[in-house]
Amino acid sequence: MQPTAGPTNSLLDVAGLAVGHHQRVGDGWLTGTTVVRCPAVGAVAGADVRGGAPGTRETDLLDPRNLVERVHALVLSGGSAFGLAAADGVMRELYAHGRGFPMGGPGEVVPIVPAAVCFDLGRGGNFGAFPDAGFGVAALQAAQEHGGAADQGGGPAGAGAGHVPQGSVGAGTGAQVGGLRGGVGTASGVLPDGTTIAALVVVNAVGSAVDLTTGELWGARHLVAEDLTGLGEWPDGRWPQRPRPEELAAARAAAEEANATSSVPRSLATTIGVVATDATLDPAQCARLATSGHDGMARAVNPIHTMFDGDSLFGLATCARDAPDQAGVHAMLHTSGEVVTRAMVRAVLAATTITTPAGTWRSYLDAFPSAARP
Repeated sequence: MQPTAGPTNSLLDVAGLAVGHHQRVGDGWLTGTTVVRCPAVGAVAGADVRGGAPGTRETDLLDPRNLVERVHALVLSGGSAFGLAAADGVMRELYAHGRGFPMGGPGEVVPIVPAAVCFDLGRGGNFGAFPDAGFGVAALQAAQEHGGAADQGGGPAGAGAGHVPQGSVGAGTGAQVGGLRGGVGTASGVLPDGTTIAALVVVNAVGSAVDLTTGELWGARHLVAEDLTGLGEWPDGRWPQRPRPEELAAARAAAEEANATSSVPRSLATTIGVVATDATLDPAQCARLATSGHDGMARAVNPIHTMFDGDSLFGLATCARDAPDQAGVHAMLHTSGEVVTRAMVRAVLAATTITTPAGTWRSYLDAFPSAARP
């Protein structure tokens, strides 16, 4: 049975999780950070890193053979390896609120904050404009205050609780995918027994989200009706369709020109994200949830997991529901791949075109307008 989308069709459908974005755009900046805040007791976690150029923090800690099972937040950030500093801000902010792995008396905690970063350096014009600890603090505050908030100018203010902004926000602000603009996307699925699986993915890849022979999105066939709700001016009742041949030819020419004139590498990227559930899983099963999520990546971008990508996924379990049986685990793993694919397509559809001193990154719908409009 095909899972249905949850009430918000986002990571927020896994009760206890919150999402916040922070970004800077303009004056050389085009980057940001996204934070997933876990319940106060933490969430069981695992990870699967597939790309050849990863930038991660605390993934070794998530090995099922090691001591700590629960994490208190996850950080996804632009800025390449520099962006890992955003996790420092999150860690200190959580410590100030007493959230972390207990080490002794009251307040003596160590917050566990794994992180993954993607390459967006120089895309705003200034190679040295990258997230720091302050980005992490601002994104965490957005998660705490709004459950998923952002505004295009930077800062935590913006959308209210129950909504996760998608597209060119947070860690997806400087993202690109195969020469088009990437971004952040999210989606959820609810199994017949009520178990929820949801994903949030930052799409930033060397490979393309588009079938270069037709202009269609690789992952569009996996969408459900709810996936097009709230994505800008998407016409009611319409689905992504095959673009007109002249648009495909123009997009190819524009991509060749952009690659020839860009002042920053378009061959460095990395897609990062998280798959979460409200079921009770152990660390090994969380890692397996992330592994199945990578199957979803491969349905949305081609090629994936290249030597120039650091593709990484985290798996989270809040453990609010009972542990599944073997058949239940199978259904969850299948749905993990599905929600990752859908989240990635939604990220591409929600992205917007931008021009900076480093070049122009067009959105999919600007490159292929007939995909949405007759």
